[in-house]
Amino acid sequence: MQAGAWAGDRPVGPPERNIAEWLVRLQQATRIHSYVGTFVVSSASGAMSSSRIWHACEGDVQMERVDALSGTPRTTLRRNELVVTVLPELRTMRTEQREPVAVFPNLLTPGQDFSTTDFYGARQVGQGRVAGFDADIVVLRPRDDRRFGYRIWSEKRTGLVVKTQTLDVAGRVLEQAAFSELQFDVPIDTDKLRRMMTGVDGYRKERSEHVSSTAQAEGWQLRETVPGFKSQHVYRRPAPGAASMVQWIFSDGLATVSLFLEPYDAQRHAQPGAAALGATHTLSRRVPDTPRDWWVTAVGEVPPQTLQAFVDQLQRRN
Repeated sequence: MQAGAWAGDRPVGPPERNIAEWLVRLQQATRIHSYVGTFVVSSASGAMSSSRIWHACEGDVQMERVDALSGTPRTTLRRNELVVTVLPELRTMRTEQREPVAVFPNLLTPGQDFSTTDFYGARQVGQGRVAGFDADIVVLRPRDDRRFGYRIWSEKRTGLVVKTQTLDVAGRVLEQAAFSELQFDVPIDTDKLRRMMTGVDGYRKERSEHVSSTAQAEGWQLRETVPGFKSQHVYRRPAPGAASMVQWIFSDGLATVSLFLEPYDAQRHAQPGAAALGATHTLSRRVPDTPRDWWVTAVGEVPPQTLQAFVDQLQRRN
């Protein structure tokens, strides 16, 4: 994967769309087209994974099947927010209800209105070809150091995101996701997908339990918000043999940060630390409190200083 540079991305061609117009185009593309393709995710550290995806739209219903082609065998089936994960090695099916999230090629976080234009600028920098399709290349450049930038290849006819690169503050590529093969308007047997979601003979069925909650109900707050990031969801997840874990999710419309909060356990929790894999950073820390301390793990495709800002502002409510 070659490193890029912000200075090398020059506007080209006729008057370009502004960022609001680009975001609308990218968001609408995944809602109106059916496609089948193979996509590959690679990071600057050398990690790589690939998957096969089938995506179909029937009115307001979106259905997907994603087969992992590397790593542990698994198939993920989705019908809007209902998600079923099939694990052949464990002969297990896990079902959960998820809020909409941004997963390639769905670059944008669905839901509330974000002030994305205040924190990113957009400019078209050229054209290219991905998986045999002509694409416009647009760069979403952050206006501060709290978030990464993105170079995006948008298929000319449909607007579908066919390739993305996540860029650090210097314009270097941290992570890339791209279709290596893609077909549009391929007939997809949605009835078969529905049947697959109801069960596979001989497989054990599990249901992931999480309870929607609020930060206030769970006893947490931020002293000050991190610029651009809005609270999205709070879940309490039961943990066998241990206290529940709370997940607090934030997004700026493109980048997402999750705070995982649980009571501190000296036997389970190692020393505080930080790690990075591609564009994903992780920060763990002990949070002092009375009568017990807590352990927070912050995870997100954001610069480490953004996770630090979240952890620094986190506190228990009185």
